[in-house]
Amino acid sequence: MTFPMRDDNAEPKKRIFLVDDHPLVRESLTSLINQQPDLLVIGEAAELHGALAAIVASRAEIVIVDISLADGSGLELIKSMRALVPDAQSIVLSMHDERVYAERAIRAGARGYVMKSESTKRIIVGIRDVLQGKLAVSQSISNLFAERFTGGGRESSSSAVESLSDRELEIFDLLGRGVETRQIATVLNISIKTVQAYCARIKQKLKLGTAAELLREAIRQREGQ
Repeated sequence: MTFPMRDDNAEPKKRIFLVDDHPLVRESLTSLINQQPDLLVIGEAAELHGALAAIVASRAEIVIVDISLADGSGLELIKSMRALVPDAQSIVLSMHDERVYAERAIRAGARGYVMKSESTKRIIVGIRDVLQGKLAVSQSISNLFAERFTGGGRESSSSAVESLSDRELEIFDLLGRGVETRQIATVLNISIKTVQAYCARIKQKLKLGTAAELLREAIRQREGQ
């Protein structure tokens, strides 16, 4: 009986971990990534809770994470990874507008930002870019970073939403997804009064007068993505 010879010199596959609350997205990504000869999905999570421990246990080299998760923001996971598992690199794959989120994702510790509206092949290109030590962002975002680095870009944002802090933006996004104040407090493990204080600051920054206006704007922003 003949057995195929094992190539002991073959490079081990790069280990990829997925964090996204949509099963179809995870299934599609797993299929796409596992078709690559040098990449392998070794774990996945649907929620922020428990994801970090699973990433550590899996010894993932690349973590692909969505911004909006059922129990919080992917930005918080990226920040935790940066502190606890700095060798694991993260790439954001999200429907959220890169003009609002890409820079803050990179500041949080991500090495790339890919929008879900792009070609599926773009995430593979992004993974390979990050493995080579590059930043995986679109050309327009790369140009923006270059302008700011050289002092040619404006420091202020083109949208009032970009002026929101990470936590304010997280709450604004949850409002747009139809999550009520009490539920937001539970998801983020903060008090209702704290959520209300954040909402007040968001209204002030976006120049909105009432809670109803805030809700309408949050929904409008989400539907526009």
